[in-house]
Amino acid sequence: MKSNIPVTSLQRLPIYLNYLKSIGSQEGFVSSGAIARALNMGEVLVRKDLAYTSAQGKTRVGYSLTELISALEEYLGCNDKKNAVIFGAGGLGSALLAYGGFSNYGIDIVAAFDNDPAKIGAEIAGRPVLDARSAREGVKRLDVKLAVICVPARYAQEVAEELVACGIKKILNFAPVLLKVAQNVTVRNVDVAANLAILSSM
Repeated sequence: MKSNIPVTSLQRLPIYLNYLKSIGSQEGFVSSGAIARALNMGEVLVRKDLAYTSAQGKTRVGYSLTELISALEEYLGCNDKKNAVIFGAGGLGSALLAYGGFSNYGIDIVAAFDNDPAKIGAEIAGRPVLDARSAREGVKRLDVKLAVICVPARYAQEVAEELVACGIKKILNFAPVLLKVAQNVTVRNVDVAANLAILSSM
């Protein structure tokens, strides 16, 4: 992880980037206070987060908007193209294939893998659905660095092991199960149901 940045800080950087891109003109300056007020965060927290990037703020002026956006994009690797695949072309997998926001962060979803004969060979949002049995060859040929797991929980561990065997070390997991992987493999878990449960109890 860059500069040993805390995970919570890293998670906030895309939020800052999206906000800065949404405010219109890319000219002028923006202060950490203005960002904090717009996003309902603490100003000190915003300054600490932005300090992990190359952005340099000026006293009583703030950050150059163009420079701050560039610093965030550089830190997040938005300008470095990274190919990714989705494992599981069901409802969620298909929705992610059709989502266009990945390109904002330099990520190109190049294909999906599935074991359903009815889906193999088809295209979803212009991306091919490939046979899961050809994952090792496909991942190598497509130069894939990232993978998203969108399969039922009972298959997720098996899929994770296959992805690791393919050489993928960064996985986004939507299956509601904790995956067991080697220490050099990074897994981010997204449990939609659990997050909704948290929201409902707040």
